[in-house]
Amino acid sequence: MQHPKALAWEASLKTAFDRIDDFLERKYGGQYPLHPARSARGGTSNPEQDGLFNVGAAFSAGYGSRHGPGYIVDVRMATPVSVPAPVRLQIEEEVVELLRKELPLVLPGHRLYVERDGPIFKIFGDLSLGKA
Repeated sequence: MQHPKALAWEASLKTAFDRIDDFLERKYGGQYPLHPARSARGGTSNPEQDGLFNVGAAFSAGYGSRHGPGYIVDVRMATPVSVPAPVRLQIEEEVVELLRKELPLVLPGHRLYVERDGPIFKIFGDLSLGKA
């Protein structure tokens, strides 16, 4: 069971990722075939479960990280074909740029950063849930 403020925080984060997913679907959705087991964009009630992209994050306690605790950003493409590394990198960079714009909108008052942490991107900074 999670604290209600933690659930609200993660719901706000999901709002940002859903907006980013929508942007990526509009820009890249027709460029790669969809995996046969994946619903078309808009085919489910959750953008994580349909279309070419699944963009989200998972909390990490930050052990071994130079940025400490935060959220590991995950960008997945549901396609059976190999996506060229330069294209994947371009998409990841766009996600980071969009996150930097979205985070202040969905989590106002928090100083959050999105930076590379080794091979991954991470959201870190003020992860507080506010006053009790």
